[in-house]
Amino acid sequence: MNTQTIVFIHGMYMNPLSWEHWMDFFQSRGYKCLAPAWPGRDLSVDTLRKQHPDPQLGHLTLNDVLIHYSSVIRALPEKPILIGHSMGGLVMQLLLQRDLAAAGVAIDSAPPMGVLTTKWPFLKSNWPHITPFVSQRDPIEMTFPRFQYTFVNGMPLSEQRLAYERYVVPESRRVPRDSLLAKIDFKQPHPPLLLIAGSADHLIPASLNRTNYRRYKSSSSEIAFKEFAGRTHFIVGQEGWEEVAGFILNWLADKDI
Repeated sequence: MNTQTIVFIHGMYMNPLSWEHWMDFFQSRGYKCLAPAWPGRDLSVDTLRKQHPDPQLGHLTLNDVLIHYSSVIRALPEKPILIGHSMGGLVMQLLLQRDLAAAGVAIDSAPPMGVLTTKWPFLKSNWPHITPFVSQRDPIEMTFPRFQYTFVNGMPLSEQRLAYERYVVPESRRVPRDSLLAKIDFKQPHPPLLLIAGSADHLIPASLNRTNYRRYKSSSSEIAFKEFAGRTHFIVGQEGWEEVAGFILNWLADKDI
C-alpha cells in the first residue's frame, strides 16, 4: 500500500457522520482517515437545523467547498485517496483534476457540466434546489418525505427515520446551481478513478454515472465503473454498505495504491 491516507467528502444535505462506518472500516485496515465537514458544517445536526434558514449557509458556493478541501489536502504529508459521495463525488473529480490525489472514488456522483439526463426521478429529486423561482440566497431544508424519495427509497421506515435524524442538515442552493457549470476536462490525464452507482438511486440515476464514466473513456488514464443492484442514493449507509466499501478496498489493492 503506497498511499495510507483517505479523505472522505460528504455530499449535499449530509454531514461527516455519514462516513462514520466507513472511517472504522478503512482505519481497521491500516488507513489514516479524515472526513472534514464542508465549511460551516462542523456543528451538530440539531444545531444546524435550528439555525435554518442560516444566511451564512445561503452564501456557500461550490468554489468555497473546493477551496476548503484543497487547503485540507495540501496540509497532508502525502497525496490522499479521495472518496466522495453525491456532490462530494463531483468535488472529488474537480480536486482530482487539480492533481491533489493519488486516486479517486466517486459514489453516486453529482454530474459535471454536460453530463445530463431527463429521467423523471432525477428531475423530481433535484428540482427543489435548482429551481430558478426561489432565490439562491435562501438555503433549503430537506423534509423527511423528500428524503424518503431522493435518498432512502425502498428502505425500511425505521432505517429511513434513523438516517434522517442522524445525518440530514439544511443545504445551500448555490452549490447545486454552481455544479451545473462545473467543468471537467475528460481528456486530461488523471490518477486512477472509480465511479460507483446504485441501480435504485433516484437523485443520481445509475445511467447518469455511466454517462459520466463514458466521458472519461477518451483519456488513456485508469478509469473503472461499478453498479450495485438495489442500492439507493444512501448507498454509503444502506444495509450492505460493507460490500461497496470492500469493493473499493480491493480496487485500491489491485491498483497498488
